[in-house]
Parts: sequence; C-alpha cells; structure tokens
Amino acid sequence: MKLILIGLSLTLLLIFGGVFFITKTNNRASLAGNQTTQVTVDKTSFDWGEIGINNGKVQAEFSLTNSGQAPLQLANISTSCMCTTAQVVIEGKVSPYFGMMQKSSWTGQVEPGKSAKLIVEFDPAFHGPQGVGQITRQVVLETNDTNQKQLTFNLTANVKN
Repeated sequence: MKLILIGLSLTLLLIFGGVFFITKTNNRASLAGNQTTQVTVDKTSFDWGEIGINNGKVQAEFSLTNSGQAPLQLANISTSCMCTTAQVVIEGKVSPYFGMMQKSSWTGQVEPGKSAKLIVEFDPAFHGPQGVGQITRQVVLETNDTNQKQLTFNLTANVKN
C-alpha cells in the first residue's frame, strides 16, 4: 500500500511538473538589436471618436517604415484586451492575428526603405452593455531597433449604445 501511494505521488508530481514546464515555456521571438536599423512610425495613437456598440468592429492602421540600413524585425505583438486584435502586413504578406494572451514566435522582416502596416481591430460589443463609455486600448510590439526596442500604440473611443 505504501509503495502504491509513493508511485501515485511521483506520477502526480511528474504530471503537474510537466504541465507547469509547458505553460512556462517562452514561445516569444528573440530579437537581436541592430544599430543600423531605424523604425519610423506615422503615428502612435488613434481615436475612433464615438462608435456604436452594435455597429460592428472598427479598424485603425499604422505605418512602420524601415528608415535604416539593415532589415527591421517586428515581433512579440500583443494587445491590452481580448476585444482588440492586431495584424501586420509586409509587402502583401499578412501575419496571424495577435491578441492579449497569445504567445507567438512569429517575426516579420521589413527591408530598408520599405514599410509595414499594423492593422488594429476593436470589437465594441465584446464586453456587452457594460462596455459602454470611454475606452483605451494598447498594442505593443518589439523591434530590433536598438533605440526603439518596444513600440506602443494607443487607441481610444467613446462606445455608445
């Protein structure tokens, strides 16, 4: 009986240890900084103004240009709320959608002199009736530009019934 309990305890320990290890595994892309890469953005904030809660999703678009001499890398994109998603388009190639709790090893590369689009989509109905009022959401992404390793884009709106 004692041997069975020890075996059962070790089995449970291995199972929970494995689950803990898998959930803690870092699936984020790693970017090496480059001093000859320079990202330029057209803006870092956008206000949708007044939007209806039942009028469907709204989008905002940001332009990121590689003004440097080496390829610009974009990675580890996340949003501040599950009601908001972001996607990158580089020379017609579309990234996966990124959200609040997603980890992704995706990395996009923008060649010198070229631009990428960051498309942000907000669903005003996501939170239901309690989602009415002023909202502020953020999208964060990392770059290999040593002077701007992280970019934050702020989005606001006034959600009405």
